[in-house]
Order: sequence, then structure tokens, then C-alpha cells
Amino acid sequence: MEISLDLVKKLREKTGAGIVDCKKALVESDGDFEKAIDYLRKKGAATSQKRSDRIAKEGLVFAKVSSSRDEAAVVEVNCETDFVGKSDTFQNLAKSVLEAVFEGKTGEVDKLLTSKISGGNTLQQAVDGTTASVGEKVELKRAVYFRSEDGFFCDYNHPGNKVASLIGISGKLTDEGISLGNDLAMQVVAMKPLTIDKSGVSAEMIEKEKEIYKIQAINEGKPENIAARIAANKVEKFYEENCLVEQEFVKESGKSVNDVIKAVSDASGNDYKVKTMVRFQLGETIGM
Repeated sequence: MEISLDLVKKLREKTGAGIVDCKKALVESDGDFEKAIDYLRKKGAATSQKRSDRIAKEGLVFAKVSSSRDEAAVVEVNCETDFVGKSDTFQNLAKSVLEAVFEGKTGEVDKLLTSKISGGNTLQQAVDGTTASVGEKVELKRAVYFRSEDGFFCDYNHPGNKVASLIGISGKLTDEGISLGNDLAMQVVAMKPLTIDKSGVSAEMIEKEKEIYKIQAINEGKPENIAARIAANKVEKFYEENCLVEQEFVKESGKSVNDVIKAVSDASGNDYKVKTMVRFQLGETIGM
């Protein structure tokens, strides 16, 4: 049957698939627009299956907080090339993933992929459709979702969307608190802390670090008692480098993050504490 160019264009706008694929879908569906969409989805699923052994190491990371700031999420969606990662089609998929996380209140990938998104499709269908459209393997790698009953969240998305962070703070939601949270979220992206505070560092890790520092000092000819003291000092340095609240504040040298939190708390009449810290970078996660 004769398929009009306008109908092909309409299907292409709706699905993002190529013109040739759209025309074939309409021919195979006898001009039925909805059946043609289903045909392309199935083709997308087949394409996704065929590319399942390809490596998707590029993509986007997005963090987002709800308007009330009591919910937050971070997602990582992958593709094969940076070019596709910057495309509107791929970025729209990443936004759909975020919407699904907030709607389903979960970061479990399996649950998210079976959830319905706007338009009535499942997220898996959206992923398959994007795969068909861009011609690369596309996958939802990971996601996290948080809700707070006694505080608020702040986020930071670094330009380029290769790294993002979330900070959850207990205390009253105020402008001062939000400003603090935004600064701390940026700190997390810039300084890559491993934990929020010292309590997040395992005793095993500290003993291992101590042993390494002590052996290094002994190898440099230091007596054992001096080596032990050097090791203890280096452990404190380890805390300063790897625990968020012990780090030097990136926006004001000479002050620790703890100093800044205390100053904002005192000035606003609140007792702010960092409860949640997450840093997503393509292929890497820090904190929870």
C-alpha cells in the first residue's frame, strides 16, 4: 500500500526512529500508526538484544531533588559514545528514568524497567526504543532513591553530567540550610570524600593504613616508637582527606566542613547534620 511521507515523518517524530525504519514499520503494519509504533518497539528490543555484548561506558549521570526537598534520586544511564550521550534523545531517556524513580520511589533497576512512564510505555520499552533510534547499546546502569522525614536534600550536577552528588541534611529547611547543602554537594563532587565522618571508616581500614604508614617509617630508619607516632599522625591526615566533615572547605581555605556546618547552624538557630552523601561518576559510586 502507499505510505505518505507525512505519515512517515509523524512516526519518526513520535518514535525517534530513522525514516527507512519508519516507512518499513508502516508498510508491515498496513498503515496502522499504533501498530507501527509497536513494530518499532519490538525492533528496538531486538536491536538491544543484539548489542547486549557491547560495552556501554559513556552516558549521563543526573541528580535531582523534589520541589519539597524531602525526596532525592541519582541515576546513571549508559550508551556507547559521548556523541549519543549528548543527544536530546538520550537525555530525554535519562529524564524519563528520573521520573520513574520518583514515581516508583525505588532505585531497584528491575522494578524501574517494568514501571510505566508517561505515554503508557514501560521504561524498558523506552530504553529499547532509544537503542533502536541511536543505534547503540543503551542501558540503565544504576539508581538510588531517598526520602527524609526530618530534613532535606540538595544536589549538584557538574557541567557535562558525568558526575553528580546528593547531600541529605537533618534539620529545618531554610535558605541558609539549602545554601549549605548546595555547597556541600559541590564539595562532594570536587573532593571525593569516602565517608561522611570518621565513624564511616572501618576499623580494619584504619589498622591497615596504620600498618602501612608504620612500615614506611621503619623502612626510612625511624625507631619503632617514632614510627608509631608518625603512623598515628598520618591516620589523622587520612581522615582529613577522606571524611567529608573533616575536609578543608573548598570555598574557604583554613576552615573545615565541620566548621562551616557549625557556623551556619549557629547563625540560623538550627542543628544541621549531614545524614546522606552520594557521589555518582560514570563507573564509580561513593557514599550512601
